[in-house]
Amino acid sequence: MNKTQITIKDIGRALNISPSTVSRALKNHPDISQQTKDSVNKYAKDFHYKPNTLALSLRMSKNNTIGVIVPELVHYFFSSILSGIEQVANQQNFNVIICQSSENYENEVRNTKALISTRVSGVLACLSKHTTNYDHFQEIIDSEIPLVFFDRICIGIHTDRVVVDDYSGAFSAVEYLIQTGCKRIAFYSSPIHLEISKNRKNGYLDALRKYNIPIDESLIYVCDTREEAIIITPEILDRPDRPDGFFAINDHCASGIMYAVKLAKLRIPQDISIFGFSDGELAKACDPMLSTVEQHGFEMGKNAATLLLAKINGENQGQFTNKIVKTNLIIRGTTR
Repeated sequence: MNKTQITIKDIGRALNISPSTVSRALKNHPDISQQTKDSVNKYAKDFHYKPNTLALSLRMSKNNTIGVIVPELVHYFFSSILSGIEQVANQQNFNVIICQSSENYENEVRNTKALISTRVSGVLACLSKHTTNYDHFQEIIDSEIPLVFFDRICIGIHTDRVVVDDYSGAFSAVEYLIQTGCKRIAFYSSPIHLEISKNRKNGYLDALRKYNIPIDESLIYVCDTREEAIIITPEILDRPDRPDGFFAINDHCASGIMYAVKLAKLRIPQDISIFGFSDGELAKACDPMLSTVEQHGFEMGKNAATLLLAKINGENQGQFTNKIVKTNLIIRGTTR
């Protein structure tokens, strides 16, 4: 090799592995096999690899700014999370850069690259619902920038996380519908690869099992927006065995169900009960007001920011926290 100083990319090309794998191998990351670590370290030693101290110092420099990636800004839940984040950040004299992925994977990748280039001190991230590849988040960690996930998380990356108790919230909501007389409850879910979808679906299923209500897969739909709910609900209501209750993944979806139920000249809650999840301003603007699961977004934001700033300040190094924010039911006019 003609270069007097090789780089991580050079090692990756020579061993046919990615630069991020080389970086993690050099840092003895537990996800990297011992064979790969040995190969990387031997090559680095043989060719006199030295870390780029200038790049390292730039990465390690603190600029008292944290980045936040959210799927959407228009939802009350995410805006309340941001309020909690900003309160904690402001108390510790940190600035906040907010990036919106708009539920788009490519936008999310661009967001992470921009935050790395800006050399933020840390990143808080909530996944786009279409994200199934997480290499861009691993790149944040490989750049030695602390990362904390909130709400929609990636369980394959070792880092701190803050989530609501999705399982318990869903179980309690469906149990309430059953206890107030519902026997056929439809569930509208987000894409099932998301952890929140899995946990809320499991809560829904376990509540049915507790009361010996048969599970009907034809009552489970991937539908998490108001627009989609308005489209698919009329056909469901036309079924001879139509549901007498709906549990929606979020309040926007629940509001679409309400619109379709009213259009079908059915009464809420006498004919159809509806339960949402979030408790944003929309829930109180509905007529009747929406029964829902309160997520405590402000508390989630505070917890996420507190964990991130602790990592930035050198606390709890090598330890990962999974913080769970408890939910509670808000009973209003869409349930009996």
